Amino acid sequence: MGVLAGVAVAGRDDISRGYWMLPGVSVPRTEGELDHKGARWTAASPANWRLADRPRDYRIDRIVVHVTQGGFAGSVDAFRNPWHKASAHYIVRGDGHVRQMVRELDVAFHANNRSMNERSVGIEHVGFVDRPQDFTAALYEASARLAADVCRRYGIPADRRHIVGHSEVPGADHTDPGPHWDWDRYLELIRRRLG
Repeated sequence: MGVLAGVAVAGRDDISRGYWMLPGVSVPRTEGELDHKGARWTAASPANWRLADRPRDYRIDRIVVHVTQGGFAGSVDAFRNPWHKASAHYIVRGDGHVRQMVRELDVAFHANNRSMNERSVGIEHVGFVDRPQDFTAALYEASARLAADVCRRYGIPADRRHIVGHSEVPGADHTDPGPHWDWDRYLELIRRRLG
């Protein structure tokens, strides 16, 4: 009898976590709600991300660092374009401005790898991989503040196993963040923010 009760409770928990997968049902959310206090909201096209209920359905244990290979306005426009078929949770600009485009509870199409998309938060950085001057102090500071916030919320260790470049994602055909991204500086800033 106890085993059957345990199975029933476990089954009920699975149903309560997965109710939003039923057609026409989604996790309640407020338009424009932010996960990171320092960000501003602009919604990516729904064609460029997938509804989810993370971390209840997929654990979040990675951050993927990207570089836009373009400017800020063009990157925002690309993520709003339904034909682009890609987005990221955040874009960080050289002056430290942070734009959130996909809620962390949802799966952004940013890593060209379904499993990594499901388990990670994608942070784009405005610039070009071959221009070290694009990686300003303000950009590093704002991104580190954001990454520390994500690490704190999901218990992600601030190390190179859990904070990776797009080029390090299995199957990736991208080179970002490139040879000029200062990993030591970035991780030190994140760790400082974590205390």
